Amino acid sequence: MKTGIATLSLDSGKCPKWLFERMKTLAGIMSEIIVEEFGEEEFLKKLSDPFWFQAFGCVLAFDWNSSGLTVTTTAALKAALQEKDLGIYICGGKGKISRKTPEELLNLGEKLGFDPQPYINYSRLIAKIDNSLIQDGFNIYHHTFIITKNRNFAVIQQGMDISYKLARRYHWWSGAFKKDITLEPHTGIVSQKILKNVLNLTAKESLENKNLIVELINSPKELIKDLRFLEKPVKSLFLPKTEFKYHPVLEEKFDIKRLKKTIERASFLEPKTIEDLLLFEGIGPKTIRALSLIGELIYHKPVSKIDPARYSFAHGGKDGTPFPVDRKVYDETIRILNKALVISKQKKLFIKR
Repeated sequence: MKTGIATLSLDSGKCPKWLFERMKTLAGIMSEIIVEEFGEEEFLKKLSDPFWFQAFGCVLAFDWNSSGLTVTTTAALKAALQEKDLGIYICGGKGKISRKTPEELLNLGEKLGFDPQPYINYSRLIAKIDNSLIQDGFNIYHHTFIITKNRNFAVIQQGMDISYKLARRYHWWSGAFKKDITLEPHTGIVSQKILKNVLNLTAKESLENKNLIVELINSPKELIKDLRFLEKPVKSLFLPKTEFKYHPVLEEKFDIKRLKKTIERASFLEPKTIEDLLLFEGIGPKTIRALSLIGELIYHKPVSKIDPARYSFAHGGKDGTPFPVDRKVYDETIRILNKALVISKQKKLFIKR
């Protein structure tokens, strides 16, 4: 099972109510069939696969190549699962709703009787990784945290790049985590556009640079001295001109005073890992970028510039692509699947007897 990244065109349209209600109904039936046959853990793994999720959204009849597929499919699925007891739950969503993820996890923990704090930390950390350790120009605006009754989880989040008018979807699955959650966490990738230069601190090639960032933070006096190199012109450095997407790093102007304050505050907490550092309130993409650059320029620890990012129709799409949604066919699909689900349950009940 692959998890990874998908890149889609931005969509400013809205899903009509008649279609969303059908999407919710069909998503609920399909979810129940999959959980009934394979269990909630297998369904979770499927959702973490960007290719399967893409096909799932297409079957629900949303635009196959737009950012709206992510937002509307997760919203429809969230609404459907709230009405069913399948042992799988979704928190978060788009925009303001995404910021309610910690609150929803708290409520879910109280309802199911588990400590939600570790999962709240995972939610925050994963958002930080895709925003700060992978700097590809896509700003996260959609975040959903999907968790099962066994406490395994998946995260589907999406960032937008207004300049390219594209959205990029990031998939995570707890079953694929290694000891280091920041080391190549995305293993399967789908993308319409591969960028030439991306600051990718999740790559194996960036491991030494990433580890050095933590060491530098814990040596604030030496690090503050090193900051002067960020003010030197490119010509004084015996290195080729390097540019990350949207950030010509060697020509970028950093606010040194602000960086010093951030470094001093962060070093006081003595972070032991990059995860500890990312969870610190003041650490963002620009600080990580500055520290990574120092590691490369002064300590010769390279950082990867390789972009980590790399369908099926059933009911058409809301904008008529590849063809308009046929409501009668859609309703018939729901009826047939619902009937199949009832028959499946009756058979299982008969076998038990």
